[in-house]
Amino acid sequence: MFDILWRGLAIGAGATILMDLWSIVLAKFFGQPPANWAPVGRWFWHLGRGKVFHDSIADAEPYAGELALGWIGHYAVGILYGIVFALIMGEAWFAAPTFLPAWIFGIVTVGAGWFLLQPGLGLGWAASRHPKPNKVRCFNLLAHTVFALGLYGTALILG
Repeated sequence: MFDILWRGLAIGAGATILMDLWSIVLAKFFGQPPANWAPVGRWFWHLGRGKVFHDSIADAEPYAGELALGWIGHYAVGILYGIVFALIMGEAWFAAPTFLPAWIFGIVTVGAGWFLLQPGLGLGWAASRHPKPNKVRCFNLLAHTVFALGLYGTALILG
C-alpha cells in the first residue's frame, strides 16, 4: 500500500508541475495571463470558515497569506488527484502505464473546477458568469489534458 501511495504522490506532483509549466508556456508565447492562485487561496481560507460559494471572491474578506495558500492548495489537490488515481488504477497500471486512463481521469477532474471551484469563486457553473465562458472551458480541458500527460509521463519515469 505504501508503494502505491508514494507513486500517487509522485505522479500527482509531477502532473501539477507539468500543468504549471504549460501555464508558463501559454503566458510567454501566447499571451495567456498566468494562473493567479491568490483568489483560490482566499477561497480555501473562506472554505475553512464554512463559506463555499461567493458572488465574487474579490469582494470576500482578504487573507494575508492567500497567494501562498493558493499555491499550497493547488499542489495539495494535484497530489490528492494523483493518489486517488493510483489507488483506482493499482500496481498493474504502474507496471505498464497507458495514457487513456490518465486522460479520462484528467477530464473527469475538470468537474471539480467547473462545479465547485468556479462557482465558489463567483464565476458560476463551468465559468458561466465569465465574459468568455467557452474559452475558459477549453483552457480547463487543455490544462487537465496536460495534467493527464503529467500523470502518465511521471509514471513512465518512475518505471
